[in-house]
This record gives sequence, C-alpha cells and structure tokens, in this order.
Amino acid sequence: MTMTESILDPLPQRDVKPREKGLTMVMDKGLSLRQAEGLCEVAGHLIDFIKLGFGTSMVSKGVEEKVKIYQRHGIKVYVGGTLLEAFLIRGQMENYKKFIGRLGCDAVEVSDGSITIRHEKKCELIREFSKTYYVLSEVGSKEEGVIIHPNRWLNMMKEELSAGSKKVIAEARESGTVGIYHKDGSAHTILINRITSSVNVDNILWEAPQKNQQVFFIKLFGSNVNLGNISPDEVIPLETLRLGLRGDTFFSFLPQVKKETIL
Repeated sequence: MTMTESILDPLPQRDVKPREKGLTMVMDKGLSLRQAEGLCEVAGHLIDFIKLGFGTSMVSKGVEEKVKIYQRHGIKVYVGGTLLEAFLIRGQMENYKKFIGRLGCDAVEVSDGSITIRHEKKCELIREFSKTYYVLSEVGSKEEGVIIHPNRWLNMMKEELSAGSKKVIAEARESGTVGIYHKDGSAHTILINRITSSVNVDNILWEAPQKNQQVFFIKLFGSNVNLGNISPDEVIPLETLRLGLRGDTFFSFLPQVKKETIL
C-alpha cells in the first residue's frame, strides 16, 4: 500500500508504515512531551524510528511517556548506541537491559563508534538482542580522521546482518562530517559505491543530517532510500525531497518529456 496522493501524478511511490525501505529515522536530543506530541501530530506518519540521541534518555524527564507517544504513532524507539557502549565499557549490560526495558524501547542500536569492541563480541550482542528487539547496528567510527578500509566496512555490514541486525547504519554522527562523509560534509563516494556493490541498499540506513547529504542519497538511490539522524524540523522537508516537491530534486522524478518541455 502506498501513501502518495494521486492528485498530482506522477510522484514516486512511497509505502505506508510499517515498511522495510524508504525509512526515516529521527534524532530526538531531548524533546519535551509537548514537542513529541506536536511532531507526531504533523509528521508521525512519515517517521519510522526515533533515536533518543546518545545519553539524553538518562538525563531527560518524562522519557517513558514520550516513548509511549511515539509508539502510539507506529514509531519504533531506541536509545543511542553511545549509551549501550557506556554501559558495556563499565561491565553493566544487565543494567542497560533493565534501563531500556523500563523505558519500553522496542529497538536497540548496537554500535562501536566510541569504544573498540571485538567484532565477534559485537555480533554476539546483535544475536542476543535480536531475540527480543528490532536491532540496528552501526558501522564506522565517530572519531574524525579514523579511516576504515572499504572492504572492512563491507565485511562488518555483512556479518552484522547475518548476526541478526535488521538494518546496518552507516555512521556519520549528528554533524555529518565523519564516517561516510568527508570533513566538509561531502559524501565519500568511493566508500559508498564499494559498500553497495555487495550489500543491498535496502538493508542500509544512511545517516544524513545535512540537506545536501539527503539530496545526494535520494538522487543516487531514489526516493525510497533509508535515511537517519534527521532533525525533527526536517522530517517534512525531507519528504518533499523524496517526492520531488522541492527544488533540489524537482527534476529527479519527472518523465523525460517533462524535463525537456519549455512552457
């Protein structure tokens, strides 16, 4: 089933939720309950995942109620992978499980962007959490200047999908200046092409906090590419990019004859 209205035709076909591609993941860095309700009121139908960024879920009030608000709108919720790493490095994973259980999260992000985890251990965590949660795993370092060979990216993504990860996240941080991007925010095209030569793009969620990055992936892979680390106020603008209803992608989804027509 699609959600694109036929009043304007043709437009790219966008599946309604729950869906497996064309996903939008939003970063909540401390929204209030009122802000969360407002976000869901106007854009809940466009959001598939909410990430309670890094450790914000530990220092915010009303998080449990906020999780319920999101879930009432068909949005899966998880805490940032950095928080899992904070519990892991302290040897307190049982406390982490209790914490996300108390919040009512229905998804888990397994990452190793801040600390070094043996990949076998990371895959063990993915297998364990996938028994109960929808697992997303993140590949790539948060540290500027840390270079991971494209073949290493590729192998890690394949192994994590095999271990039970539903989607692999290509790291970029909320700044969009590391991992799959260069320091200036431009896409690392050699790395991206290498990754997608062997990993189905529908299984990858690209962190793309900047508009130019969103445009890049939509033009490269189409309107149903999975994009993440979207700010709450960019959800609706992103959807217009996906549909060619914004200047940056206006001509991307028009029939060729329309592109060549002068009115």
